[in-house]
Amino acid sequence: MTHGIVVFLGPSCDQRTAREILDAEYRPPAKRGDITAAVNAGATIIGLIDGVFFQESAVAHREILAALRAGVRVVGASSMGALRAAELDSLGMEGVGEIYRAYREGRLVADDEVALVFDPETFVPLSEPLVNIRATLQQALEYGVIDAAAAGALLDAARGLYFPERTYDAVVEAAAGTVDPGVLARFAAFSGEHAVDQKRKDAVLALERIRDLAGCVEPVGSTIPPGAL
Repeated sequence: MTHGIVVFLGPSCDQRTAREILDAEYRPPAKRGDITAAVNAGATIIGLIDGVFFQESAVAHREILAALRAGVRVVGASSMGALRAAELDSLGMEGVGEIYRAYREGRLVADDEVALVFDPETFVPLSEPLVNIRATLQQALEYGVIDAAAAGALLDAARGLYFPERTYDAVVEAAAGTVDPGVLARFAAFSGEHAVDQKRKDAVLALERIRDLAGCVEPVGSTIPPGAL
């Protein structure tokens, strides 16, 4: 294990970029029991970025709390990590990035905001998470590509799609009839060139944060009140 650092990473950021930022042991998206296994193997810092949602049981709150109680630093961001950090930051887990903050503040609620499908071997995304679509719509609005009414209609169209079916082409197609065709064409071109990958941005921030922590790791002790487990 590299310096006691384990990072669960999949489609949010490619490993080549990740390794340029942080020297760590990279493992596939976390499922239930993987945090416990990392702790048992001697991890001192765990980065939880990607995790499974539907195909297997998700990472349990209890195993993260047990890791924190054992003195392991746990940093979450981008996807499953953002969800769990928003739920457990008051108990010692550290959240990083815009997606974490949006869940923490209640601006995002549903798990499917960060859900997507990906190639199980390469981790290449095969659909677009709603958080990225939101960020791209906001940028298109700020750049004057679309107006507020079109942004709202496109977001409604995206939310109406089942998460494995969400792509920019599918969103544009679903919004046909409610948004002017010229506006849809402009947004389609914009998303093809300037799509915002918020999950990747947050994953990079988390890796940079873990790199900083790695220089000054000390056992955090128990920050969990008795009986919390």
